[in-house]
Amino acid sequence: MAETKDRIWTVPNALSLARLLGVPLFFWLVLAGHDGWAIGLLMLAGLSDWADGKLARMLDQTSRLGTLLDPAADRLYILATLVGLTAREIVPWWLTALLVGREVYMAGLLGLLKRYGWNGLPVHFVGKAATMNLLYAFPLLLWGSHDGGVATAARVVGWAFALWGAALYWWAAVLYTVQARQLIRALPPGGAENEGVASAP
Repeated sequence: MAETKDRIWTVPNALSLARLLGVPLFFWLVLAGHDGWAIGLLMLAGLSDWADGKLARMLDQTSRLGTLLDPAADRLYILATLVGLTAREIVPWWLTALLVGREVYMAGLLGLLKRYGWNGLPVHFVGKAATMNLLYAFPLLLWGSHDGGVATAARVVGWAFALWGAALYWWAAVLYTVQARQLIRALPPGGAENEGVASAP
């Protein structure tokens, strides 16, 4: 399993990398008002997010790089979408502040963990569910910014996904905080140096 975890060139990693490379294109499409293409690309990103995790388990290609690429791609899509939709006044500033604030909080928490010898925390199901809710919400909100009955329905459903996703996003942050506290409290006197660097994937 050690070799598998250290592998770089795997199918799941290729999907995560492709998703990352799509972020600037998606951001440009949103700002330029090419909503149809932007929605399509975001839907593909959501499908690849599901597929890379499924393939990693099915092909036994879980890797350390994958555990970094996958959440990084998710966060960048969420950030790019938030900035683009806020700039176009489709998403209100308070939702952007709520989600960006959570990212700032998590960056501080992970920075604290790094001081104690951990490189990160295992991705929690609640955090993954929050991300999927937000990835569903944003294309619907983008679609809902247009006129017509279908757009109105998309806007209503999009807001349901957005609010539920934001709530789960912060609930996941609470669960990560509990995990971090447990890890730090389990350290022997003197810190991580007494037992080597312990790492959570």
